[in-house]
Amino acid sequence: MRALLSVSDKSGIVEFAQELEQLGVEIISTGGTHKRLSDNGVKVMGISEVTGFPECLDGRVKTLHPAVHGGILAMRDKPEHMKQLADLNIETIDIVAINLYPFKETILKPGVTLPEAIENIDIGGPTMLRSAAKNHKDVVVVCDPGDYAKVIEELKENKAVSYDTKYRLALKVFQHTAAYDAMISDYLRKEIDGELPDNLTLTFEKVQELRYGENPHQKASYYKEIKPAEGSLVMAQQLHGKELSFNNINDTNGALAVLKEFTEPTVVAVKHANPCGVGTGFDILSAYKKAYACDPTSIFGGIVAANRAIDGPTAEEINKIFIEIVIAPDFTEEAMTVLTQKKNIRLLKLEGIDKKGPAGEIDIKKVSGGLLVQGTDDVLFDEAELKVVTDRIPTDKEMEDMRLAMKVVKHIKSNGIVIAKDQATLGIGPGQVNRIWAVENAIRQANAPLQGAVLASDAFFPFDDCVTAGAKAGITAIIQPGGSMRDQESIDKANELGIAMVFCGVRHFKH
Repeated sequence: MRALLSVSDKSGIVEFAQELEQLGVEIISTGGTHKRLSDNGVKVMGISEVTGFPECLDGRVKTLHPAVHGGILAMRDKPEHMKQLADLNIETIDIVAINLYPFKETILKPGVTLPEAIENIDIGGPTMLRSAAKNHKDVVVVCDPGDYAKVIEELKENKAVSYDTKYRLALKVFQHTAAYDAMISDYLRKEIDGELPDNLTLTFEKVQELRYGENPHQKASYYKEIKPAEGSLVMAQQLHGKELSFNNINDTNGALAVLKEFTEPTVVAVKHANPCGVGTGFDILSAYKKAYACDPTSIFGGIVAANRAIDGPTAEEINKIFIEIVIAPDFTEEAMTVLTQKKNIRLLKLEGIDKKGPAGEIDIKKVSGGLLVQGTDDVLFDEAELKVVTDRIPTDKEMEDMRLAMKVVKHIKSNGIVIAKDQATLGIGPGQVNRIWAVENAIRQANAPLQGAVLASDAFFPFDDCVTAGAKAGITAIIQPGGSMRDQESIDKANELGIAMVFCGVRHFKH
């Protein structure tokens, strides 16, 4: 029996080789692995002794040879295969332990260049792994050092590795090489223009198994990108509390998306992935009080996201009710003392919490039998394109409130309406099947007088009923994309009722 060992990650490889040697397995190796084994007393044959050809091109070519791949791919129960091996003086290779050039580790290094990344694309390694995995009935293939012990255990007990184990190891190889190739193609795509490819292959690494998904009968896991952007939720450090659930993660991600629209001290409260209160202030305490005041009922059991450190006074306010998660760039010592009095509250620290994702990111929605893929909604509107379409011009204060309202309505389910005043949301109407219901829900949900408030809509008004309802509630200014065939009706109604209306020209549907 012969084994070919050639690994970039050398953890456990010496011990594995020593165990194989004791079992009478002949060891073949290459380059740095050969030296490591030899230095540790393992009798090892160089790959050139097998191929009869020297390693060349700085090691780029060493295992791409019939003496290697013939020995791996020959079907042992096929007489003509075995006769060809004998005629060609090729011996079988029965165990292949390979892990690949560190492409991932290379691209994660700060300042890595494209040539450096390309030089760490493995060619021979994936070829041998795939060859061995294809012929897994006859060949044991190992790409994970964590599987060395299982192979040795079965060899010692049964003098062979079971088919079930070989099958599972082969499956792991194909998953590993698929992820490796996907990582390379994704990196190279982002190095140019980031256009959506004809064939989209994505790779993510498992962060943790989750207890269940949205509901207890659904299995779920949490995965991360190979190179997450700064400020991504997956980069958060949990300081306290129970393990995050599927819904916790989803809702917190929704809170972060809204929070990243703001630079001033801001707090976003979220329930079921929809914001239920957003406020900005001169400090994080005043921002929290505004967010809470929008909807004291829905914030109970919700998520609180802040773009400034949580201090003691803010922690005291938060602790007055049940909150599932608080995520912030930091927590003062006093805040930690206060908040950790509750055993189950999850406290997440996320440095760079205000950082937006890089250009070219994609948004993915699973549909039956396929995917919908689009660029992220990474604009709000162009200030130069704002157009006042009514006789009345909004005040500077109304404009500031409309900007806040648009930042929020961009992130709620459509049809969506947000009412705001004094740099805080007063009423939020998400996810309605018609726009007037969204307006009416936002008005009805408000906990404060709406006189002088502004209203933002994620899409145009199909009729003037939304303007009428807003004016009746006290709304004095409206911002919407415009673009309806009936825009003039809404403009005329706003003029009639003394409301200022601004068209921003950008729709923000979120389905």
